[in-house]
Amino acid sequence: MKRLRSTLVALALTLAASAALAVQPDEVLKDPAMEARARQISEGLRCLVCQNQSIDDSDAPLAKDLRVLVRERLKEGDSNAQVVDYVVARYGEFVLLRPVFGWHTLLLWMSPLLAVGLGAFGIWRLSRRRPPTRAEGLSEAEAAEVETLLKRP
Repeated sequence: MKRLRSTLVALALTLAASAALAVQPDEVLKDPAMEARARQISEGLRCLVCQNQSIDDSDAPLAKDLRVLVRERLKEGDSNAQVVDYVVARYGEFVLLRPVFGWHTLLLWMSPLLAVGLGAFGIWRLSRRRPPTRAEGLSEAEAAEVETLLKRP
C-alpha cells in the first residue's frame, strides 16, 4: 500500500511539473479574460532562442520579454491580430510557430505532398521497368535428373 501511495505521489508530481508554464507570477495580468488572450497569443509565437518552444513554455529571457510585450500591447487595447502583426513586423515571420499560407511559403506547405508524390511515382516507375517473370518448365535433362533422384531408395 505504501508503495502504491508513493507511486501515485510521483505520478501526480510528474503531471504537475509537465503542466507548468514559464509565465512568472509578476507577468500575469489581473484581468482573467485578457490573460487568457495573452496565453492564446503566446502559444502561437516561437521562442527565438529555443526555436522549438512557444514563448509561453520557454524560460529564456527573450521569451519573457516577448510575453511582456504581448501583455503591454493588450493593455493598450490592441486586438489579438494586431498584437501578432506587431510582433511579426518586429521579429519577422519566423516568430510564428504556424507559418502563414502564402506564395512565399508554398514550398514549405507543399513539400510533404511533393515528397509523397515523387515516392509514388518512383515506385510506379520501378514496377513498370521490371520484366514480367515467366514460369518456365524443366528441360528434358533436368526432368530426367529429378526422376532418377526420386527413384533412389
